[in-house]
Amino acid sequence: MTTFPPVPADLFRFTTTDQAELHTAVMRVFGVANECLQTVLTADDVQQRLRSVGWSEQVTDEELTASLTALRGWGLLDASQHRYGLTKPGEAAYAGVRHAVHTLTTDGALQTVVLDAIADHLDELRKPLDDRQAFTTLTQLEGHLEAFKTGTTRFNADLQRLLRDDQADLATFQDVKRTTVTYLRDFIAELDARKQKIREAVSAIDAAELHERARNGAGLVPDQWLQQRKEQWSSLRTWFCDNPPRVEELQDVSRKAIVQLLRVLDRISEQRKKPTNTAADFRALARWFARTETEDDAHELFNAAFGLWPARHAHLAHADGELLPSGEAWHNTPPVPVSPQLRATGKQEHIGATGKVRNVDEVRRNRREQAEKERAELEYAWSQIQTDGAIRISTLTNLDHDTFHRLIDLVGRALGSDPDSTGTRTAGTSDGRMQINLRNARGWATMTTQKGTLSGPDYVIDVQSR
Repeated sequence: MTTFPPVPADLFRFTTTDQAELHTAVMRVFGVANECLQTVLTADDVQQRLRSVGWSEQVTDEELTASLTALRGWGLLDASQHRYGLTKPGEAAYAGVRHAVHTLTTDGALQTVVLDAIADHLDELRKPLDDRQAFTTLTQLEGHLEAFKTGTTRFNADLQRLLRDDQADLATFQDVKRTTVTYLRDFIAELDARKQKIREAVSAIDAAELHERARNGAGLVPDQWLQQRKEQWSSLRTWFCDNPPRVEELQDVSRKAIVQLLRVLDRISEQRKKPTNTAADFRALARWFARTETEDDAHELFNAAFGLWPARHAHLAHADGELLPSGEAWHNTPPVPVSPQLRATGKQEHIGATGKVRNVDEVRRNRREQAEKERAELEYAWSQIQTDGAIRISTLTNLDHDTFHRLIDLVGRALGSDPDSTGTRTAGTSDGRMQINLRNARGWATMTTQKGTLSGPDYVIDVQSR
């Protein structure tokens, strides 16, 4: 069973009492002083510094003494000769409150710049560095990794809350979700390339040797320092190198969120185009009825509103069809008698023999075989088109015509999309299975199939399955 270190019962007691605001302000005074390397303060020092941490009310000496005594009783302060300082639980309590406030007041983010920073630091660690450079670069790498994990976790929580939120104003709701869709699309557009770059860099680094050099460069380090570095490196591999890496789960969550958000936006758009206030529609219809002058006008309005016109038997033809032009309007042609039996039973007088029941087993078998053949051809075509990375179109040879046709269709979809900041155009198939990233390349490409030759500008493409 996995266990966690116990948390002292009184660690956050100061945030739940009637004097919680004063206790928190006093703890902040000690925390700010601790950051300035001032570890002990007198009661007078605390009184003078309360205003600098945002406390604006007057505090009597008795109130301040009571607060200091309470904090000391909970084990957050120690005292010696009327001088107070934070204990280790006190430092933990202050850090916990700061982290809670920061989490409540900030939003998560998926930042590609953090992924780029992780890749850059890994590239630096692959180069020959001295021990001190290895230590500082490794520390910066772990800081960016922690920022990426924290931002991703918070953003996913914010995203799921956004998907569940249907109480907001429609205009705000629509604007926020459309912005989120664009943000997610921009993030996952180049995520595969960044993920691959980080994975290659991690695989090329000897983690044990790196950690040993970093420990030598750090000088005096605690005994558990090396174990912490191993855990951080394991977390890095979990996110980018495992099979499957956790970053792919982030991709799946982002794609599903895009689909859900687009569906919500479509529903909002349809509701705006087609209001469903039935009661208002009937009230408007009642006003129109009230304004009709004759009974015939009322009947005509009724027929127009509800479509209850007399039956028209379009299958009945004139006895001598050659006498009537085929383009003649029905209301200009002579009437056709309708059989009383048709009116009474819904059947004509002359009923022919019942047709034989068709045996559709062979038809079903042929359709199934045709569907399996088309599915196999489609899988083969996608396997031929899919690339292991970015390649030029001019390097693709020996493509059959069907595969070539699907490739050109993907390229056409990409050329019809807007380029991002790097000039890359992205598009996908209608079923969402394949995605192409396309960039302009210098040169000319010529491709030959069984049905001819096509020449045109060369492009760098990367076709991947989703």
